[in-house]
Amino acid sequence: MKHKTRWPALVLAGTMSLSLLAGCSGVQTEQASTDSDALVIAEQGIFSAGGTVISSDGTFDVANYYTSREGSTSHVDHANVLYQIPEEATGLPMVFLHGYGQSRMGWMTTPDGREGWSDMFLRMGHSVWLVDQPRRGEAGQTSVAGTISTEPSDQTWYTQFRIGTYLDGEFTYNEGSQFPEGEEVLDQFFRQMTPDTGMDSANGDQNIDNTVVAQAVAAAIDEIYERTGKDSILVTHSQGGLPGWEIPRYTDHVAAIVAIEPGGAAEVDSEAYNAMLEQDIPVTFYYGDYIGEEFTDVPAAAMWSMMAASADTFTAAYTAAGGNSTVVHLPDEGITGNDHFMFQDLNNDVIADHIENWIQENVQNAEDEE
Repeated sequence: MKHKTRWPALVLAGTMSLSLLAGCSGVQTEQASTDSDALVIAEQGIFSAGGTVISSDGTFDVANYYTSREGSTSHVDHANVLYQIPEEATGLPMVFLHGYGQSRMGWMTTPDGREGWSDMFLRMGHSVWLVDQPRRGEAGQTSVAGTISTEPSDQTWYTQFRIGTYLDGEFTYNEGSQFPEGEEVLDQFFRQMTPDTGMDSANGDQNIDNTVVAQAVAAAIDEIYERTGKDSILVTHSQGGLPGWEIPRYTDHVAAIVAIEPGGAAEVDSEAYNAMLEQDIPVTFYYGDYIGEEFTDVPAAAMWSMMAASADTFTAAYTAAGGNSTVVHLPDEGITGNDHFMFQDLNNDVIADHIENWIQENVQNAEDEE
């Protein structure tokens, strides 16, 4: 079985060009008009945002153009954004920022080939803006020379992500796991891992520059505002949550932040915290299952418990100061079996609906103010 990324513009029939024409011209295709499940994309594209330009000393020697590097420039440290706008765009734009070892691919599909969150939120009326953060994926140009490790690490991350662990030569699954099973699924999941070109990972140094990431994504959000006239809902995951808190320091066009198991909350009274509070940005945290001391058979449970506690500290201070912050533990909502990659789990649609309900109740759409 082959797993394929599902692109909404295919209109479920593989007619990408026809669906794009239908969205851009206002002419409905026969397929789109007869298929109630069809998702028509009015516009899609890709662009880079933010970053800087570095240069080398000397004068460029055009006679030796292929080998000369003196007097040269390099465009680096930007974000790369793939976007899709549905024909019926009724909600605010949603900007998706991936975590460590990942790229935007994780939001677009699942390891077993089901619909990803980008498709789901398109169907809910949001345009989606999928980021490869600086020095990752299609934004790999870097001002920092990293050394990428080739040391095998699938079992480490599988355990860290609370999917299960590796025992007696086999990958196991936590009890009640919603993660899709099977060797082909795991093959697809592990091949999502994306190295950071600026990270010295060969020496165990996870030196991600949160400021570089935050400034580039903020530039993307400003560009989205220029294109749509709307502020964006920022959805972060894991490592992406750390620069995610910093982004409102560099733009005032963040409508809300949805943090999916971030690597920690913003420190109370930090510049990032104060920027969010001053802009009255609603915040919500989402955590899955297998977190806490009672999960003695889940090696990463205690570590994630400490990370989740930082969300409680943030929320208590933020709400006391007049802000809007909630912490959602999915098991408390009757949604169980979810790991660190809840957006790829079998019940990812249930969680997407839960987030959309939070958006409807807590985030002001600019169109509603008119």
